[in-house]
Amino acid sequence: MKKIHQDANSALDGLLFDGMTIMAGGFGLCGIPENLIHALRDSGVKYLTFISNNAGVDDFGLGLLLQTRQIKKMISSYVGENKEFERQYLAEELELEFNPQGTLAERCRAGGAGIPAFYTKTGVGTLIAEGKEHKEFNGETYIMETGLVADLSIVKAWKADEQGNLVYRKTARNFNPMMATAGNVTVAEVEEIVPLGSLDPDNIHTPGIFVQRVIPGKQEKRIENRTIRQRENA
Repeated sequence: MKKIHQDANSALDGLLFDGMTIMAGGFGLCGIPENLIHALRDSGVKYLTFISNNAGVDDFGLGLLLQTRQIKKMISSYVGENKEFERQYLAEELELEFNPQGTLAERCRAGGAGIPAFYTKTGVGTLIAEGKEHKEFNGETYIMETGLVADLSIVKAWKADEQGNLVYRKTARNFNPMMATAGNVTVAEVEEIVPLGSLDPDNIHTPGIFVQRVIPGKQEKRIENRTIRQRENA
C-alpha cells in the first residue's frame, strides 16, 4: 500500500466524518501536526472530540478549530494558554474531560497496546477519582482509568521512510509515539521523507505498521512563550 501522500488534504481524504474522535500529538506548540490541523479546519468537519495534551493557542494549533467551533469536546491535561478555550468552557459551549498529564499519556499508550483499563494512584482523593472504580493493592488505594483509542491519530515526526517508519526529534517526540499507536488510522506529517533502508532500525520510534499515511510538510514551528534573558551591561 502506498503510504506517501503529497499534501494534508489528500492524506485525510475519506477519513473524516462529523462526530469523530481524533488524537493530536504535540505538547504546547512543540511537535504538533500543523498542516493536518489546517486541513481539518478547511474540511469543515464538526462535532469533534479531540484527545490532546492541550488545545494550542488562540490563533494556532488546535486553537484554530476552537475558533471555528468544530470541536465539541476536549480530553486534555493542560489548557492554560488558550483564552477562547476558557471562554467556551465557562460558557458551557465546550465539554472538557481533564486528566493528570501522566494519566493521559498512559491512557493513550494503553489504548494503543490493547489494554482496556489500568489502575493508578494519581488522583486518589480528588475530583478526578469521583465515579471511578477504586481498588486496594498492597494496602494502597488506586483508581481505574480506561485506555483511549481514536478514529484518527494525527502526529508530527522528523523523518519517515516509504513504509511509514517514524523518527521524532528531541522534545517533539512528547505525546506523538503513544498516539500514533492508538488511532484506527494514523496520519503523520514529517519534515523529511528518506529512502527505504536509510533509517537505523534501532532508532525508529514508531514502526510503520502503525502508520497508514504520511505527508511531507513545512512547519512554522511557532514558539508558544518566547522568553529571553536581559543582557547584562559589560
